[in-house]
Amino acid sequence: EGAGRVHTSTISVAIIPDAETADFEVKETELRFEVMRASGAGGQSVNCTESAVRCVHIPTGIEVKCMDERSQHRNKAKAIKLVTARLYDAHRRKEMEDASAVRKSLTGSGDRSERIRTFNYAQDRVTDHRVQTSVFGVNGFLDGSVLIDNMIEILHRQDANLRVQHMK
Repeated sequence: EGAGRVHTSTISVAIIPDAETADFEVKETELRFEVMRASGAGGQSVNCTESAVRCVHIPTGIEVKCMDERSQHRNKAKAIKLVTARLYDAHRRKEMEDASAVRKSLTGSGDRSERIRTFNYAQDRVTDHRVQTSVFGVNGFLDGSVLIDNMIEILHRQDANLRVQHMK
């Protein structure tokens, strides 16, 4: 800057571990099945065979009624697939909400008043505002020298002290 003004900016960074996706399966013991006669148009066999299946996932109450096929066994298999798909969708939605909450808690609002660390290149100083500690040598800090190790050690001590205070 030619006029000597200092430009500042802010950035929010969240480091979140990858969640491993496991195979999603529903235990047959968690399901309750009911058979009934299918309803609607469909000819002679609709009202005289119990081919329609209602499948209820007992823990969540998710219910699926399937009467697409003429066979009870095929309707049951289709109902199980539909219940599993709905449960998986609910599971993924909850995981995404949880991840979003974690991300929000880590980054905050991104407002400049939420500053954690200041890198002042003009004074060759790094200040961590959580522990009110400054170290000199911005490039060394960013290169991973002993300066960053010292800052991490101070942060660990503060975290341990806070945990002890919360236990009291």
